[in-house]
This record gives sequence, C-alpha cells and structure tokens, in this order.
Amino acid sequence: MGAISVVSATLPLETKLIGLKAVCTHNTTASAPKDRKRYRNSKKAVIRSLSKKGSPHIANELVPRLQAEGFLLDDSTWTALMLYYANNGFFTQADALWNTIINSAYNLDIRVVSELIDAYIGAGLFHEVIRIVQQISIRHPHLQHQVYVHTISCFGKVGELELMDYTLKEMISKGYPVDSSIGNAYIVYHSRFGSITMMEHAYKRLKSSRFLIEEDGIRAVSDAYIRDKKFHNLGNFLREVGLGRRNAGNLLWNLLLLSYAANFKMKSLQREFLNMVEAGFDPDLTTFNIRVAAFSKMSLFWDLHLSLEHMNHNGIIPDLVTYGCVVDAYLDRRLGRNLDFALRKMNVKDSPVVLTDPVLFEVLGKGDFHSSSEVLLEFNMRKTWTYKELIAIYVKKKYRSNQIFWNY
Repeated sequence: MGAISVVSATLPLETKLIGLKAVCTHNTTASAPKDRKRYRNSKKAVIRSLSKKGSPHIANELVPRLQAEGFLLDDSTWTALMLYYANNGFFTQADALWNTIINSAYNLDIRVVSELIDAYIGAGLFHEVIRIVQQISIRHPHLQHQVYVHTISCFGKVGELELMDYTLKEMISKGYPVDSSIGNAYIVYHSRFGSITMMEHAYKRLKSSRFLIEEDGIRAVSDAYIRDKKFHNLGNFLREVGLGRRNAGNLLWNLLLLSYAANFKMKSLQREFLNMVEAGFDPDLTTFNIRVAAFSKMSLFWDLHLSLEHMNHNGIIPDLVTYGCVVDAYLDRRLGRNLDFALRKMNVKDSPVVLTDPVLFEVLGKGDFHSSSEVLLEFNMRKTWTYKELIAIYVKKKYRSNQIFWNY
C-alpha cells in the first residue's frame, strides 16, 4: 500500500502499473481479510491519485491497461473514476460510467450522487441533473428524499428558481413532506434571486405550513426589502413575524429601528427603542449604533451624547462604528476643537474593532472616518493601532483637505 500512496501523475504509466502489480501480486496470495481490503484499496488509490493530479489522458490509458493486466476493478473504483471525469469537465465519459453504474446492482450512496450533481450544476448542465434525479427515483428509491433535498438546495444556490420549484413539486408529488429547513431555504433563495412578489408568496407558503421563519430567512427577506428601499414593508413584515420572539435575539427589533433610521423618522425611532426596552430586550451594540448613526447624520448632539451615556451605563463597549459616528458628527460641523470633550468618557486607547451587524451599513452606509480607518488598518496590518492614533491621522487629513479647499 505504501508504494501506491506515492503514485503521482508525473510518473510514467509503466511505473504505475509495476507498482500496482507488485502490491496486487502480493495480495493475491494472501487470504486474510485485511490483505484483501488492502488489495481493493490499492486499485482505488490509483484512480484517486489521478483525480488529484488532473490527468485525463493517463486515466483513459491506465484503466484499459489495468483491465488487460487482469485486474478486476470494483464498483467503488468506477464511481471514483466517474466523479473524477465529472469534476474535471469530461461529462461524456462521466455520463457513460453513470449509465453503467445506475443500471447495475451497485448500491449507491448519497455522497457519490451529491458530488455528481454538484459537478453537473457547476457546469450549468441543469437538465442532466433532472435526468439523474429521475433515474435515482426509479433505480434507488431509498435515496430519493435525500437527493431531492440536495438538488433543491443546489438549484437555489445558483438562482435557478424555476428548476428549484419543479424539483420541490416533484418531491411533494412523491409523498415527501416539506420540513422547516426546506421551507426556510426556499424563502432565502427567492429573496436573493426572485422578485419581492415571489418572496412574499414563498413566505405565505411557509406560514400556511405552520413553520416558523428562522434567522436566515428573516435576514434574507429583510435584505430584499432593504435593496428595494421598501422600509414600510420591512416594518410590517417584522411585526407579522413577531417582535416578541426570543430565539432571534435583538435582530427583529434592530431591523425595525433601522427601518425608521433609514428615513430619519427620529420620533418613531425613539418610540420603538423604548418599546424594545419595555418588552424586556436589552439593547446591544448594534442597537445603540443604529441610534448613534442616525443622531450623527442629523447632527443631534444632545441625543448622541445621551446614547453614549446609556451605552456606558449598560456596559456596552463602543467599536469603530461608534467612534466614527462621533468623529464625523463633530468634524462635519467643523467642531473639531470640541472632539476631546465628546470622547472624554470613551477609551481611545483601545484597539479598533468592528462588532456591529453589517446590516447597518446596507441601510446607512459607512461613515467617512470608518471607511478611511479601515483602509489604513488594511494597509498596515502589522501595527497595533488605537482609536486615538486613527482619530489623530483623520483629523490631520480633514484639516489639510479644508486648507486646500480654502486656498483654491
């Protein structure tokens, strides 16, 4: 077995055959089950070695030579060769082997079928995938449900919604139920690649099946509404899901606050924040940063400072987003001299970190200080930065840009 483990596609074909023959000659005289297992594994090792090296001409030459030498290639070797062909784009050869395997008595497993489907979908051969699924339904019905679930997921990931819907209907027609994971995945893919109407229809189907929409589904639907700037619809959706749900953490409340912050409806933002606290939810960093970002953009300094005091009282440590909101609010109004006062209760010697939910940036974007600091941090990753150093560099940059502006 040791000789086979070092077989590579760079060695001459004769060397491969000699190595394999030496191992197999030894094992044909052995009667122990362990030796026979080594014999079977040695044959598969050759195909796997070729698969890793990507040498189709050697594979095409090696297999007939092995057969001519009297080696009996078992079913697992043929499936390894089939997957090798499929993963390297030789679908004519892969299809020929697949038809041989599917019509034989070989007991397929879900791993082989899933990998074959992945290869065909990666090449855009979607109708061939439908054919494979149909063949599995006839020849290996015990794998039907698993193959249906995997195919639905694969079609969804590449945005083939019609084929996903077709496969789902086929699965239901065979008597297989739609569980919560399939229902939520169905919503996610329609949210990413479909229209708002299609997404809402998918959500209604999930509700009618009495399954709860999970966090991934909530985020996907919210992202779709945010992309289309339908913040009113987003608010209605979140209330329909139920703001009191505990298993989603603060996600629902934070998205609701964002729906108001997006249009700078400050009174509604404040009202819903109070409702959130009264409902027993503890505001997190993202909750505070949504409010801080809105106050910063509106230059509401009093509310900005109250939010910072509230954060400090609750033990919430500010991140780069928080510092950015404060710095931008003061420098945009040319109040740089008051910046030290604004930051007096914040630990500017901390190292910069971003812990805010990225959904905030999708709605309100990143501030100028935040964006500039990220560029600087990526440019010089070896240095251990502090907020104080980043602020000093940014203030100097803004001062120079203002000087250039007034000189012209």
